Amino acid sequence: MINYEYEEVSLTVVKRLNKKKVFGLLVIILLILLIILLYVFNIHKKMLAVKEQDINDSEIINESDSPKQEIIDEKQESENIINNTKLPQLTQTGIENMNNIYVTNEKIAYITFDDGPSQNITPQILSILEQYNIKATFFVLGCNVARYPNLVKQEYETGHYIANHGYSHSYDAIYSSPQMVLDEYTKTEQLIRTVIGQEEYCSHLFRFPGGSGGKKYRDVKAQAKQLLADNGILYIDWNSLTNDSVGKPTEESIMNSLITTVGTKNSVVILMHDAASKQLTANMLPQILNYLIEQGYTFKTFYDIIQ
Repeated sequence: MINYEYEEVSLTVVKRLNKKKVFGLLVIILLILLIILLYVFNIHKKMLAVKEQDINDSEIINESDSPKQEIIDEKQESENIINNTKLPQLTQTGIENMNNIYVTNEKIAYITFDDGPSQNITPQILSILEQYNIKATFFVLGCNVARYPNLVKQEYETGHYIANHGYSHSYDAIYSSPQMVLDEYTKTEQLIRTVIGQEEYCSHLFRFPGGSGGKKYRDVKAQAKQLLADNGILYIDWNSLTNDSVGKPTEESIMNSLITTVGTKNSVVILMHDAASKQLTANMLPQILNYLIEQGYTFKTFYDIIQ
């Protein structure tokens, strides 16, 4: 015989137990959700704190060590360096000095380099000159000034004289007319001003590619000389050279050329090159300088005579 009363009691107990389980499960779920919410809230709070710190740090940077401030500081440092250099000022005395550059009882050497700057050779030459504390004159090509502006700036800011060798070094181009000579000079001068950061800079000094003489372009060069003079521009060749751009020079041929062309002259303007192919020139420069020092020469640039 079935005891229905007992069965109903049992079902009631089961139902109550199931309700307790469900309730307990819900409580557990709610606790887990609460823990998750607290965890997320804590992370969010930390992120806000970090963001606020970043903003504060940014404000500190803006007030002190901002990129803008660094640029200003670098500009000021650059201006301080430039203020220690000279701006060539052509005077009548300077013109007379140039006309009489080879008339002196002093033993003076003007070290000059044409055709640069170049990425591989010019830095070597600058380093050697720094070691000897000697200043040189660089007759730069405009096309190379455009390629390596930082090297021209380095030459200028370390006290070397930046002079003008035209823009192209293409004889047919530059010697197509006297005006073209002046145009190449002017184009190169503007590039020099731009890269050294001195709009008032004017070298007042030109070296004709291939020299101011020669037969093929003699008439154009003669007219160009007068046109340059009319615009306050002097020119200078050389009276000594290493022949580092002729044929296949060797260490022996370079020293022989130097010694022979220097001879017993008191004032020497020495032609060399700092183009990309002139590794031998860089290698021989210490020996060249040592020889001139042993012969009793002091070293000057055109800053010293063009003022």
